[in-house]
Amino acid sequence: MIRHSLISTAIITALSSFSAHAALVTGQVFDNNKQPLSYADVHVHGKAQSIKTDENGRFSINIDANSQLHISKNNFVDARVQVTETSSALNITLVPTSVESVVVYASALHKNSLEMISPVSVLSGDELRNKAKPTLGETLKGLPGVNASYFGPVSSSPIIRGLDGPRVKITQNGLDSSDASRIGPDHATSNDSLAAEQIEVLRGPATLLYGSGAIGGVVNVVDNRIPTDNIEQLTGAVEYSHDTVSNANTYAAKLETGHNNFNFHFDGTKRTGDDYQTPRFNLPEEEHEDHEGHDEEEHETATSVKNTFIDSQTVNFGTSYVGEHLTLGVSYGRIETDYGIPAHSHEHGHDHEHEHEHDHDEGEEEAVYARVEQDRWQGLMSYALHNNWIETINLRLGYTDYRHAEIEDGAIGTIFSNETTEARLNIEHKLGNWHGMAGYHFSESDYDADGEEAFTPASKTTTHALFILEEKQFGNVTLELGARIEDYNIDSNVGAAAHDHDHDHDHDHEDDHTDEHANEITPYSKSFTNLSASAGAIWQYTPGQSIALSVSHSERAPLSAELLSNGVHIATGTYELGLGYAIEDGEIHFEPENIKQETSTNIDFGFRRFSGDFGYTVNFFYNDIANFYYQQNTGLMFDEEHGLEAAEPGHDDGMAVYQFVSKNAKLYGIEFDAHYQLNSNAMVKVFGDSTTAKLADDEGYLPRIPANKLGSEFQYNISDWQFSLTGTHYFEQRDITAYETATDGYTLFDAQANYQLSVGPVDTQFYINVDNITDELGFVHSSFIKDEAPLPGRNFRIGLRGYF
Repeated sequence: MIRHSLISTAIITALSSFSAHAALVTGQVFDNNKQPLSYADVHVHGKAQSIKTDENGRFSINIDANSQLHISKNNFVDARVQVTETSSALNITLVPTSVESVVVYASALHKNSLEMISPVSVLSGDELRNKAKPTLGETLKGLPGVNASYFGPVSSSPIIRGLDGPRVKITQNGLDSSDASRIGPDHATSNDSLAAEQIEVLRGPATLLYGSGAIGGVVNVVDNRIPTDNIEQLTGAVEYSHDTVSNANTYAAKLETGHNNFNFHFDGTKRTGDDYQTPRFNLPEEEHEDHEGHDEEEHETATSVKNTFIDSQTVNFGTSYVGEHLTLGVSYGRIETDYGIPAHSHEHGHDHEHEHEHDHDEGEEEAVYARVEQDRWQGLMSYALHNNWIETINLRLGYTDYRHAEIEDGAIGTIFSNETTEARLNIEHKLGNWHGMAGYHFSESDYDADGEEAFTPASKTTTHALFILEEKQFGNVTLELGARIEDYNIDSNVGAAAHDHDHDHDHDHEDDHTDEHANEITPYSKSFTNLSASAGAIWQYTPGQSIALSVSHSERAPLSAELLSNGVHIATGTYELGLGYAIEDGEIHFEPENIKQETSTNIDFGFRRFSGDFGYTVNFFYNDIANFYYQQNTGLMFDEEHGLEAAEPGHDDGMAVYQFVSKNAKLYGIEFDAHYQLNSNAMVKVFGDSTTAKLADDEGYLPRIPANKLGSEFQYNISDWQFSLTGTHYFEQRDITAYETATDGYTLFDAQANYQLSVGPVDTQFYINVDNITDELGFVHSSFIKDEAPLPGRNFRIGLRGYF
């Protein structure tokens, strides 16, 4: 009731103060040499209305009362101009830029990538198409400050500045993707980069808008499934590609059309692939059938990683009505994906030939694989008022029904499900010289797990939050302030039958399961109030150059997996315990007292230049985190027969016990990219990042922190051809914890060649990508299964895409 009352009050208040005065504004757009710019986009902020300048750079557009014009053109910095009903004969100059300027939807205040205070990277257009991989982690890992968790190429999530899991929020159009990828690294993200218009990576805390979990950053996948601009004619795109390293085939299609303010969208993808090939590597000793009699120098080797197939299809429909002030829309998406996970495969798993749940050789056990099904609904309501203080009211709604099943021998073993409802209400406003956004954010996640791998009990997590974000310009300095208060509540029933392993394992009575203690259920409920605040500024000290500084404070409550896990996680080969448990004399006890919030204080300092032939972005960050949650190796082993016992050399029948603990930590580093336009056809880029992550008081390093990287890219365009060559060196990682092994460095070389041609009314692009040209053997330090799943070997990706 409170939520509905808040929404109703905001809408009624806004509508009651609305007043419209139509007026025609005219002007002309120039470059810095006073030459007219033709076909520049002129857009009324907060409305669907937009036009293009004519051949002489002139335009005329209707506005309502005081408005803001947003003028943009490729290779120029966007301009924003305040106008009134009396404005006319505007002369607007756009400054050329050496990098593409893209509006960042996740910024909430319509900022482009060059205006952002927080560091941001955006992949869009052909660059996104060429780099798109089956998972977000593999698509984005080449960006400065971004790496991948890598549980094989079909299950890989982004790591930002050494932080992953729940600390990196993955959203679709600003709403949580609501899959199970934040629970464990073997769970793939449900977002498809092939259908995305752009993918935005916000580095550093983004907790104000996206919740207490996003202390590491946000990856926002933007699509046009709910069209927000009127579509006047039928447009579409089709694509096919083939990857040789896994014999993978990918098909994608998109169609959009509209009539009389009503718009329609369709997109779909189909991807199939077999186990991927690698350079020859030594299998870990524990995978050998018989270790007896083997010399330490002898190793079993492999040239592929078993159980890494994928068979996926997605389909999405959307429609909208876009009026002068009102936009209404809804979309529906369906995902069905089967994929193998290396650590799940049995020793004699058979090859996946798209019949993985049917035929297999007699006497061989079938590989365990994951089956993901997701239904996702999204709704949008936006009303642009342009009155004295409220500009736009925007409401986004999402409902996701996610199901992740582990299939073993053709039967379902474990099912993970997550049913999520989310609502975000934003009210964009002006208060004096301040421009900002206030809003309410609601989320309810109903998580369940059933089966032998259900190491986390069912739980319901509910959040209610209020947030505000304000900015004001002081000459060449833009100041930004924000705050968020969030009520976070988690409810669960912790069952001793699933978690108590300290009873006698020697007896074998059939009625053990009826033991009164084993059936004991402990209701558990915990509430947290998370407070976040930030302050930042960007100084455009000369055209095309700026300095940005931001300071933020964020609080995060633990997820159910971090708090309540207690069981075998087969994918990672570990026994996992949450913060709520204690180990005493080899026995596990549920003692969830004194759970403290994770508190982050982050400082970001950046230098940017984006004008002329030379440009760069350099960011320094320092993140001081109190009560940092992470999994620590306890030095104990677990097996079904003996329960918990001390780990002994040569004893590998059990699983290592990892427990979430809470300690103070510090993460700091640098990320950069620079480019130089050699001439009109050639450009060279240099990029890299370095992250140090250690516990306070010299207690050692955090586990699985990505290795530093340094890379360079050369681009060359001639006629209808586009070429690029990229080399990236990943340094060795020796900053490790106890029970963790170091990882050697490696260098990857990738090449791309694109050819533009026209086939009748279809703009066509033929491309060939060669990944890992030298067939380098590389192991990813941040992976739980790095020794079992090296990076793919040399891969030729050949594709064709067309637009009409």
